[in-house]
Amino acid sequence: MVPKLPKLSLSSLGFAIALGVIVAVMLFLAQIKGLLPNQVKEVFPKNHETRTIIQEENAVISVVEKTSSSVVAIGVSQRVINPFDPFSSYTKEDSTIGTGFIVSSSGLIVTNKHVVSAIGDKYSVVTKEGEKYEVRKIFRDPVLDLAVVQIDGNNLTPLELGDSSGLKVGQTVIAIGNALGRFTNTVTTGVVSGLGRRVIAGDPFSGSTESLDDLIQTDAAINPGNSGGPLLNSAGQVIGVNVATTEGAQNIGFAIPVNAVKAIVDEFSAKGMISRPFLGIRYRFISKDATILNKVSQGAYVQGLAAGGPAEKSGVKTGDIITKINNQPIDSENTIAEIISISQVGSILNLQIWRGDEEIKAAVVLQDLPSE
Repeated sequence: MVPKLPKLSLSSLGFAIALGVIVAVMLFLAQIKGLLPNQVKEVFPKNHETRTIIQEENAVISVVEKTSSSVVAIGVSQRVINPFDPFSSYTKEDSTIGTGFIVSSSGLIVTNKHVVSAIGDKYSVVTKEGEKYEVRKIFRDPVLDLAVVQIDGNNLTPLELGDSSGLKVGQTVIAIGNALGRFTNTVTTGVVSGLGRRVIAGDPFSGSTESLDDLIQTDAAINPGNSGGPLLNSAGQVIGVNVATTEGAQNIGFAIPVNAVKAIVDEFSAKGMISRPFLGIRYRFISKDATILNKVSQGAYVQGLAAGGPAEKSGVKTGDIITKINNQPIDSENTIAEIISISQVGSILNLQIWRGDEEIKAAVVLQDLPSE
């Protein structure tokens, strides 16, 4: 026998409807007053956005925690002569002039050449933990603004060198360095703004300028003192070596691609030295406009010669203008540095030179770059 459901009276039905209306009104008022959470579909986008921001922040934090102990400050101490008493001198205390980063556990550190450019000065390295090491050996690359310094360190943590050939404009980068020589391990972030840039880069600490090619452009803040520090990708790999910004630029920094560093580090690690061809001149390029104004030939004006260097041995003199090398005109697109960079130690360079009103020729045999 199937049981029958009780009949619903009109009074019961009315009471249920009234109760439902009262509950709905109370819920509506509570939501207006903020006593109830918003609907799920309104909350989800905010949570998703928050998670994305947190992930990006965590990526930067992770890179900094992983790499910052391998970024070092480079300082210099100098002998200062009293101009009123030439027999009296004193040693100026160490001052931070740049940044470097560890590339081998045995104490190899990469930095910029202009950071350690003064031959005869005494350089030191200070880690994030405050440990100080004296620089024992320096290799200065004659073409790139790069240097490798050797310290007596053991069990140091090297940074991983990435691959700069696959960089994309817009990808995230992180720079670490000693901004202004005072703010150690300063972290800045940005993106790759451009690739293959050619600039005249300068550094206020050394007062030097240099023409640099094939650089990475970034909007990550790079200040004096950051020079020589690493430019990192979001995986914590070095993809560039920071150099000083172009004079007068804002939010524009440059870095030397790391692939240019690898061969130098590998050779130095294996041999304790680096073999590089050496011409032995200091020169200034004479532009086409300057040649017209001064009625001279376009080329490289020799400002100085290395004593006993290949150029001096071959009869090159200060004041000469080198117009061609191996029949290639010397101009803004074909520089002496580029020609030497693709030459070998022992190669012969046939120079065409203007000296006064006559043209002369000289055959120069490239020597190995003297160790410093």
